[in-house]
Amino acid sequence: MTRIVIIGGGPGGYEAALAGAQLGAEVTVVDCDGLGGASVLTDCVPSKTLIATAEVMTTFDSSYEELGIIVADDTPHIEQAARVVGVDLGKVNRRVKRLALAQSHDITASVTRAGARVVRGRGRLDGTQAADGSRQVVVTAADGSEEVLVADAVLIATGGHPREIPDALPDGERILNWTQVYDLDELPEELIVVGSGVTGAEFAGAYQALGSRVTLVSSRDRVLPGEDPDAAAVLEDVFRRRGMNVMARSRAQSAKRVGDRVEVTLADGRVISGTHCLMAVGAIPNTAGMGLEEAGVRLKDSGHIWTDKVSRTSAPGIYAAGDVTGIFALASVAAMQGRIAMYHFLGGAVTPLNLRTVSANVFTDPEIATVGYTQADVDAGRIDAKAVKLPLLRNPRAKMQGIRDGFVKIFCRPGTGIVVGGCVVAPRASELIHPISLAVDNNLTVEQIANAFTVYPSLSGSIAEVARQLQSRNTDPEI
Repeated sequence: MTRIVIIGGGPGGYEAALAGAQLGAEVTVVDCDGLGGASVLTDCVPSKTLIATAEVMTTFDSSYEELGIIVADDTPHIEQAARVVGVDLGKVNRRVKRLALAQSHDITASVTRAGARVVRGRGRLDGTQAADGSRQVVVTAADGSEEVLVADAVLIATGGHPREIPDALPDGERILNWTQVYDLDELPEELIVVGSGVTGAEFAGAYQALGSRVTLVSSRDRVLPGEDPDAAAVLEDVFRRRGMNVMARSRAQSAKRVGDRVEVTLADGRVISGTHCLMAVGAIPNTAGMGLEEAGVRLKDSGHIWTDKVSRTSAPGIYAAGDVTGIFALASVAAMQGRIAMYHFLGGAVTPLNLRTVSANVFTDPEIATVGYTQADVDAGRIDAKAVKLPLLRNPRAKMQGIRDGFVKIFCRPGTGIVVGGCVVAPRASELIHPISLAVDNNLTVEQIANAFTVYPSLSGSIAEVARQLQSRNTDPEI
């Protein structure tokens, strides 16, 4: 029986374990924190659970007057509905941790039911390869004891950890990284978020909705510099309109505690003060001390593992998946990389990873969802495509729900009308992007989308309307 050892239990690891076991391999998963990894325990599941609470607050506060909802301004009678006035962050965070642990336990149960073995500890390669091509993985348990596992193939799926600035080291109390925020019992009164990428923007928006006064420090010209510029502009406008202090072109140099407050010093000498500071300045891959280079695994300058489109590393019999590869830090991509690795090594049918079909979402309010080629690709000339953007303000369902911000944008090839990308900015954009993802993945045309029925009224109706406008423009070479 083929022996597979997987180091790391995140989405890349546990999905690979399920696939490997289903394909008849003897699978062992080595993990030190709990299956699900950071995605389930400290990142994706916890943050989106926190954001779900924030979303309720935002929806109520932004829409209740327009929708005709009457709220009480003081303590109501016991039978009278009350206005949402605050949040119990300690209770929210206890729920967050409970759900994360429950999800981890569910994943562990699924993996073991499939026939895989789970070993608690830290795994590393011993750097050698036997004559038969097998590898040895040394597992160190919490008590220091060691176990040696022999594998015909090894998958590295160890993820990453928060990047730190030397002069702004987290203390877990006032200066925090994105794994430590769930230990807070009280809502930060004044929160400084350093970093305006996806993680920083999501937490900034969430804590603002929960009631914190938020300052977002961005070293770039705008929030979410890696996203569609039209989408980023909408979100930044919403942030500012709701009272967030967005500081563009402001690089944080240090953060230090001063009594019960935190002072953040910027590169230009300015100092901003708050009760708490969240450092969201990226992640470092967990590749150190694993014997990777000794085993022939090539690392990038960033420390990430180089892989090809079927998850192979530069070393025979060693694969990698997830954030440790530096390819789209998404749970869905990690899972796909893990499955592809198993299919490839065990002889199953395999389709190489195609990043142009990956749909991604930023869980702010409104959400930003994207798939395929982007506005940046079109502007840089990487693809010749036409685009139409339709504001949600024109959508009847959006009007009914009091939705003012957002749009649907679709890109298609001239002449053929084949859909090559899209961007949706809306509540639940993560759900609305799916039909555009299907179109991109299956080379559908704007005509096919335009001719498909949509429910009236619905936000998805805007997708069909954009397709109809693109169809019209695509038949006129002058447009």
